[in-house]
Amino acid sequence: MDRSLGTTARPRIQNVTPQIIRINEIYGASDNTNPAYASADRSLNYATGGSIQSPEQDKVSIIPYTINYRDSVGLFGKENHFVKVNVNIKPEVAFECFEEEGWECAVMHQSLDPSLVNTYYPAIADPLLDLTTVNTFEPAAILANSLVNKPDAYVSVDLENLKTGNKYLDCWFDVCLYTANRQPHPYDKLYVRLNDFFYIGFHARNTKRLPYNVKCVIGQEYVSGLAAGSMRYKN
Repeated sequence: MDRSLGTTARPRIQNVTPQIIRINEIYGASDNTNPAYASADRSLNYATGGSIQSPEQDKVSIIPYTINYRDSVGLFGKENHFVKVNVNIKPEVAFECFEEEGWECAVMHQSLDPSLVNTYYPAIADPLLDLTTVNTFEPAAILANSLVNKPDAYVSVDLENLKTGNKYLDCWFDVCLYTANRQPHPYDKLYVRLNDFFYIGFHARNTKRLPYNVKCVIGQEYVSGLAAGSMRYKN
């Protein structure tokens, strides 16, 4: 009789110790899967964003857009955490008016009051009226919540360490921008194209558990080309 699978009267006995030891060698002896303790259970290789070669992924498609990062690094967890921010701006969606040089954004609202205000009468905007050039004036194109196409366009990236309020921990934490070629950027400001990417690095400089509170704002500025003084912020 084949008893390889065992029976109720005579169960099969198998030594599983080698398999348990092998799992502990790979994942560590701890059953805790919390990434905050990835170092303690020796599973750093399986943690997300531990290196700039395999960062955490973020995506931005509208401007301006604010990303808040609140987490911790250090002691028993990753000492470095990297985020790759993919910028793919949709020109048809914007939540702010970006002024051209020498021009200011106009605010239009509906009003039923035809009275005179500071020598000005209310204007009537009718997109179906006067579709051709009249007295050298061409019809105006009113584009709501969209970006005007600019040549050589850039959007700004502003990084700010809001800190936690504990100076004994905040002094050991460092955050910085990295360019698309994975080089540290020496400033907290960066300019990227409408279809571009950059990195943010969170670094623990001491053997402590360091919480952090960081804000990154993409698209506070939408500019055509970069002035000579702004070229140092180029991605």
